[in-house]
Amino acid sequence: MSQPVGRVPQRSNARSNRARILATARQQLGRNPDITLEELARASGVVRRTLFGHFPGRAALLEALAEEAAEALQAALAREAEPAEPADRALARFSLSLWPVGDRYRMLLALAHRDLGAERVAEVLAPARVRATAIVERGQRDGVFHPHLPPAVLSAALEGMSIALLEEVNTGAFEDDGTRTAVATLIAAGVPEKQAHTVVDEVAAEVAPENPAGT
Repeated sequence: MSQPVGRVPQRSNARSNRARILATARQQLGRNPDITLEELARASGVVRRTLFGHFPGRAALLEALAEEAAEALQAALAREAEPAEPADRALARFSLSLWPVGDRYRMLLALAHRDLGAERVAEVLAPARVRATAIVERGQRDGVFHPHLPPAVLSAALEGMSIALLEEVNTGAFEDDGTRTAVATLIAAGVPEKQAHTVVDEVAAEVAPENPAGT
């Protein structure tokens, strides 16, 4: 049986509308975390019924953004894996590779615990936390990072600093393409400042072509 004429274009339009709504949500939620779905529909250029057809409520929309962020995070982790390189370069690569993901989804920072819940946030971040802790542990073992804190604790502290810097970007108080945060991360881990700058400059030149531009 042949498919009814117009079904494929309708599916294509539906995918296009969904992608446009999510892209608009990333932008608008960063400016106004309390934007209504009706306002978001207008900003997306779709009617209210179209938006609610894809996302029946705010929770469904934010879950879709969280899922999108989780997939982007996994893709970034797959690109940055270089297990044989020194730990300071590995940590710089980790920070630089994940920065575009954090920057693209930084509006979720303001909404994460209020709307998504701590468990969902931890689930999204779990793969990155495992990777970061492994890098820190190796760096401490090799004498590259200070051993004054357990690896998981130091890794959590570095994550907290990176999130704080992303929040400052969100408020407009700080501008970064990821390199300043990567340098600060290495210094906080115990790498001398001059070495941190050198390592980040070298790794940034390798990472930049690998990071596709976000929307």
